Formats: sequence, structure tokens, C-alpha cells
Amino acid sequence: MENTGRKTLIYNARLVDEGMDKEKQALLISGGTIEKVMDNHEAASLTTGAGSADLDLFDAHGQIVMPAFIDMHAHFRDPGLTQKEDLESGSRAAAAGGFGTLVLMPNTSPVVSTQEAALANDRRGHEIGLADLFQSVSITRDFDGKTISHLDGLDSASVPLITEDGHEVQDSSVMLEAMKIAAKKNIIVSCHCEDPFLAAAARPFRQAALEKLAAGDREEAARLLAKADELLRLAEDVATDRNIRLAATAGCHLHLCHVSTAHCLESAIRAKKAGQELSLEVTPHHIGLTGETQPDIFNIVNPPLRAEKDRQALIEALINGEADAVATDHAPHTEQDKRNGSPGFSGLETALAVCFTNLVLDSGMSMQTLSARMSAAPARLLALADRGLIKEGYRADLVVVDAERVWTVHGAAFQSRGKFSPWEGKELTGKVTATFHGGKQVFSL
Repeated sequence: MENTGRKTLIYNARLVDEGMDKEKQALLISGGTIEKVMDNHEAASLTTGAGSADLDLFDAHGQIVMPAFIDMHAHFRDPGLTQKEDLESGSRAAAAGGFGTLVLMPNTSPVVSTQEAALANDRRGHEIGLADLFQSVSITRDFDGKTISHLDGLDSASVPLITEDGHEVQDSSVMLEAMKIAAKKNIIVSCHCEDPFLAAAARPFRQAALEKLAAGDREEAARLLAKADELLRLAEDVATDRNIRLAATAGCHLHLCHVSTAHCLESAIRAKKAGQELSLEVTPHHIGLTGETQPDIFNIVNPPLRAEKDRQALIEALINGEADAVATDHAPHTEQDKRNGSPGFSGLETALAVCFTNLVLDSGMSMQTLSARMSAAPARLLALADRGLIKEGYRADLVVVDAERVWTVHGAAFQSRGKFSPWEGKELTGKVTATFHGGKQVFSL
């Protein structure tokens, strides 16, 4: 639905953002922004008389209309790993999942380590036109663990976030200096907290478990994975505590990626209460799954799926606001990569349904709070003052959700090139039926 020179009226909608939940509402969209928020009665007067011929109508049929989601953590694998995903396929997956803005991780080939490389991806995303992409930059050049001189050339308006995602900066003195530079430039330091030595110690157990799974020995595979996960739990806990302490010394904004353990959550909450500038994200898979199910090569992810007590702690933190945002950690892989043990899976197209099922239906979270965690909070963290809410003058980045639709996940139908999901064959409730980006409809179910 093109909107050049025309206006769009979305009507018969239940409008939801972090501060609103109203039925029988309408939105008038003009020039890519929300011109007016009104009720259905007022909207009806616009459909007749002068000007109605230049109006495109979208009947929401009573479904929920929310601000498009903002993902602070996604992997689009472009450049260099486009057999897994590229900017176009990732953008299609984003639109299908209701996401209008995404921060992309730099662990590509080559690693994105300069502002120029980041902006090149941003521009390509703009040309595709399905979502806004903000390419992050690595903390150390090419993930070499020591070189941070490239950070001096960064501008927070262009690169709001740096990260070594998939890695950890091993040298604490290097990390501290990088954090000090980020603090001066008002750039977020996003940390994949994982002690590399403990992670290395876990690797042989995980590899042996894969071999046992291939041989059909699930009992032994489960035992080996439990050993790996015990080490990886310690790896996350230890690195989280270190990074919180370093960030406090540097005075930077620390963002903790995919927090998965109750210990890390407690450490983060304690630091926030002490006044530290800190935020944290939780993934849909860590609130919807545990590691206590039967082992499967397609469910391997970093950090691993945790215990039920961890899952419940994360859910509680999202409900009460101690956890700031939901982020997908969308990590598409080829089938062979998954069979070889590559961690992660596609998450953009199931995120809303997993969150709605586990947070709203099962845990009593309000739709307003869900919108806050998926839209308003990440918008504030990224200093995006024109999105994340349904307000006049804001970007018309919107998602339409059928909250009653029950559907079965089939990865083969994903827009993403990564077809693997831990929810394969499972039923979820809540479905994105349409997405608008800058006032243009970019997805329709």
C-alpha cells in the first residue's frame, strides 16, 4: 500500500501502547507519520466528502494495533555469511514479525569495525525499505581482543551501540578503556557476557553431546549437555559481574545481552538500584523454553536454555520492569550449520507469539507492558524519540496483531533464510497480520 501523495486511515482498531489500551479507535497517517488519533465515529466522517478519494482505508477488524517492535539484538549475517541471511531476507522476516527497527550485530565476515561499514549496511536497509537497520560496530577491531582505536571515529547518532557479541573482550584493561571511550561519546556498550575460558571448557562436552545425539543416545547427550550448561552458567555469571564493575568505573551505559540466569538478573538489578546506567534484554526463547526438555541439536543456543527457576525470574523481571526489553537474538543458520552445533535460531517471526503466549496469557502481563518491553523501552534506550508510541507526530511504524489466532510454527514458511525454530510444530497464540513502516504497508498475512 503506497502512501505517496495519499493518506491512510486505519480504523476499527484496538490501539495499544505502553500508556493506552482503547477499542474502536482509528489512526490517520500522512507522510509517513501519525497525523491524528481518533475514535471510529470521527474516522467515519473522513470517508465521505471532499478528500475521501485520496484516502486509503485499512479495516483492522477489531485487532490490536501497536507501535512496531524494536529489536536491540539481531543477526542478519551480511556481509559474508549471506547463505544464512542477508539484509533483504532479514528485513522481510522483520516485517513479518512486526519489527520496524533493528540493531544488527557485527559478527559478520568481515567483522563490522568501522562507522563507514556500519553506515553502508544502514543505507542498504533504507533502500530495501522494510525496516530501519542500525548496524552496530565491534568493540575491538575485527574481534582481535585488543585494538580499540577505531572507536575514536564513532558518532553516537550513527552508531548508537558497540558490542563484541558472540565473543567477550578477554582483557579487562582493554574493555575498561573501550567503555571509557563509549562513555565520552554517549554510546551504549552491549555485552555478550561469557567468560571465554569457561566457555572453552564447556565446548568438548557440547561436542560430545552432539555426537551422542547423532547416534541416538539422548540420555548420555542430556548428561553431557548438563555438564556444558553448568560451565556456561558460571561463564555468564562471572563475566556479567566483571562487566558491571568495569562499566561502573568507566561511567558508560552498559546493556546486558540475552540475560538468562537468575544470578545475572540479580546482579543487574542491584547495580540499577545503586544508580548505575544499566539496561538488560531478555529473549523470547529464554522466557518460553527451558533446558529441561529432551536435548535436540536444533535447540542449542548461547546462552543455553536455563532452568525453570531462571525462566520464572526473567518473566517476573519483565513484568515489573526490572528487565528493560525483549530482544530476539535472531540468529539464522543453514541446516548443516545447525547439525554441526552452531548455536542460535531464527526468532523474529515467532517473537510476538512467544511473548504473548508466555507473558500475557500464561503470566498475566498486560498488553501495555508488552508494548513497553518490545517498543517504547528500546526506543528510549536507543534515543529514538520519533517511535515506540502511538502519538500524533510519531512515525507510522505499526503492527497489527490478531490476539486470538492460534497457529502452528512451521519454519519452512519463514521469510528468514534460517528455517530452524525450537517451536517447530508447536502451537502459539497471537499472530502478526500486517506491518506498516513509515506509513507504508510492508507485510500482510
